[in-house]
Amino acid sequence: LCSQSLMLAKAKEEWDQEIVDKQAEKERYLSERVAPLHTSGLSLSQLQDLCRELHEKVEIVDEERYDIEAKCNHNTREIKDLKIKVLDLRGKFKRPPLRRVRVSADAMLRALLGSKHKVSMDLRANLKSVKKEDTEKERPVEVGDWRKNVEAMSGMEGRKKMFDAAKSPTGQ
Repeated sequence: LCSQSLMLAKAKEEWDQEIVDKQAEKERYLSERVAPLHTSGLSLSQLQDLCRELHEKVEIVDEERYDIEAKCNHNTREIKDLKIKVLDLRGKFKRPPLRRVRVSADAMLRALLGSKHKVSMDLRANLKSVKKEDTEKERPVEVGDWRKNVEAMSGMEGRKKMFDAAKSPTGQ
């Protein structure tokens, strides 16, 4: 409570000082802009001329004040309209839920380190490459009924087929 009361007292002092400063600034500005009015020793016609000049100046200032006020009102109306449009747009569109994105190691390093990183994290390059031909050779040949195979290989025709089969891969 003591600290709060001290803060309030300090704020009141600063506020009072600010009011005094504003009043002094206003008086200084008016003394620079407005010349003191000397009406003593003037005739009736001179006083009337002075009043006409002052009225003309007041009308000019009043027109400027009116123009500025109209511009200010127009701007505030426009700001209100834009705020309403923004609120309408926010209400119509729902933000989609965020999705996980797969990022490669290179892309992640590029994003973190910028374009300066030159180390390649290509993990697939280190893998052993396997050719299709090797895998096809290792597969066993489809074996049907063994009795048919024996009958087909029996006799001279069977031996000729075995000889041709052994000869054809090396002959190509």
